[in-house]
Amino acid sequence: MATAKKFRVSNLTVCLLSVVLMSHYLAHASDEQTKTVEFDVKPGGTLYTFTESIGLYECSFSFVAQGGTNENWFMSVGLSEDNKLFSCSVWRSTGKSYLFFTAFKMELKGTKVEYANAFSQAAIAGGQDKYLNSEEYTIEESAVTHTEGKFNAQLSKLLAIGRTRHEEL
Repeated sequence: MATAKKFRVSNLTVCLLSVVLMSHYLAHASDEQTKTVEFDVKPGGTLYTFTESIGLYECSFSFVAQGGTNENWFMSVGLSEDNKLFSCSVWRSTGKSYLFFTAFKMELKGTKVEYANAFSQAAIAGGQDKYLNSEEYTIEESAVTHTEGKFNAQLSKLLAIGRTRHEEL
């Protein structure tokens, strides 16, 4: 099994990367290459999965959460103009979830994960992202999952970028 690298980058670098990627998508991508949708994260100890796709590429976010009531979350998927990168992110718009996650998995179908990161708190209103400890999650060839026994049950944002298996004709 291939192991992807986890990168610790400054908030400025993440912000700049996000701006560059989003401006690239907005300037060059058609509606078929980006999509953001809202979904509910439900507590209760049941495994739920939310899935979105663009063309041949799919992102699935599976989770088990406890406590409180439903929370509104968002999923964004995007495909680069050259169809070589597929991205997926899920996040809580308030920057912090009050639910306790006992499990999570983000799976990218049709890609090989090249970058991924997870956060216990997302930056909003001038705040800063709070990264999960690298031991709390595992990056696999096509998925990012919680690490059993090491994950501390806090998740507010998860993102992955995968290289597609796109072949030139």
